[in-house]
Amino acid sequence: MSTHLLGRKPARDVPGIDLHPQIRLQLARVHEACGPARRSFAMWLAGQMQGPVLWIAPAWEPGQLNPDGMMAFADPARFIFVRPTRSEDLLWCVEEALRSAAMPLVVGDLPGTPGLTPVRRMHLAAEQGGAMGRAPLGVLLTPGDGGAQGVETRWHMAANHQAEARRWTLTRRRARALPPVSWHATQTKPRAGLHLQQIATEDTPV
Repeated sequence: MSTHLLGRKPARDVPGIDLHPQIRLQLARVHEACGPARRSFAMWLAGQMQGPVLWIAPAWEPGQLNPDGMMAFADPARFIFVRPTRSEDLLWCVEEALRSAAMPLVVGDLPGTPGLTPVRRMHLAAEQGGAMGRAPLGVLLTPGDGGAQGVETRWHMAANHQAEARRWTLTRRRARALPPVSWHATQTKPRAGLHLQQIATEDTPV
């Protein structure tokens, strides 16, 4: 008699936000976006979700989001900005916002890469928030190539605009049980999402 190691029941559908048939960001978890266009990634995500967005960024950073640029992705009126004056308050604000589940999307626009312990605390906070109601989604924006430990997924985005076409290169650099993949992402009209075309590699099936 043969013994099946794997059950025949389909895998449990994990709640998430689908940005593309191959791109799902699991709710009640924390994800990372890095690269020069990391804020564009967060804006794209916000445009595919409903409800308010909490955007947490340090008060000492001179750059702020431009509402005119935000309009191409999402309504700026949906955003609530929190600007802590102390570095230790940045991660605390993200954690508490996830725990409260008051906002479906919480963005931490960080000046550096957080350690493993704070990321684990954010995951737990997001899970606690999900148990209270609608599960929140956390996104950490980190400079350079990122590298936050313990995040559910890591995305790198960089602008690659051509003439009038708004275009980016998006790469999934880390995901559980999924390989790295890159796409050309093109925006055809404001708030219409992005059209993605996978970039062929040697391992891409023909």
